[in-house]
Amino acid sequence: MLHRPPPLVIGIAGGSGSGKTTLARLILQRVGEDRIAYLPHDAYYKDLSDLPPNQRMSVNFDHPDSLDTELLIQHVLQLRNYQPVDLPVYDFKTHTRTQETRRVEPRGVIMVEGILIFADPDLRKLLDVKIFVDTDADIRLIRRLERDIRERGRTTEMVVTQYLTTVRPMHLEFVEPSKRYADVIVPEGGMNEVAMEMVVARLEALLRESADHVMTPQAVADEPRQSGE
Repeated sequence: MLHRPPPLVIGIAGGSGSGKTTLARLILQRVGEDRIAYLPHDAYYKDLSDLPPNQRMSVNFDHPDSLDTELLIQHVLQLRNYQPVDLPVYDFKTHTRTQETRRVEPRGVIMVEGILIFADPDLRKLLDVKIFVDTDADIRLIRRLERDIRERGRTTEMVVTQYLTTVRPMHLEFVEPSKRYADVIVPEGGMNEVAMEMVVARLEALLRESADHVMTPQAVADEPRQSGE
């Protein structure tokens, strides 16, 4: 029986529309989806089905309180213990959590992605590698505008209003300050090919290093203990 090292936990943060999801998807493609358990923070929005539809739009979705981060932390801990988790499926058009879930199997890498993952100290301490995607505000707004109209059934007026009332203020209060916790800052996310190559190469090196340290229980018992333990 082999002794499995704990999975490598990667966090990818950045403002809305920064390109962090693009970066995460590129890492999945390049490193291999069969090697990564992917947990997007967006899947953990709290269910608003108890509110009338006209009140759901007034919720501040860019504040940490709008997300069930405790459940995300629980899922990271389960995956670190090589236990599968059931990822929630969120409907952004109705602001409700559906009855469906998606099974995520444990892998050698756990990748957590979201705008606020560095803002929570309990989640942050679980992250072995913290990557922040840094993109200019005008580019982020354009990308968000295109995405929300195309994928989430919003109008231009709705997107701009939300950006001015919650997205921008919450970015300045929570997201931008969390950049100081990053180990790596990537300008332009997945559009930055040079940074992308460096990130992928480093992750693959870490995975190889982790694989080299797989030990049998007897090897673990025989390994010299560090002083002070």
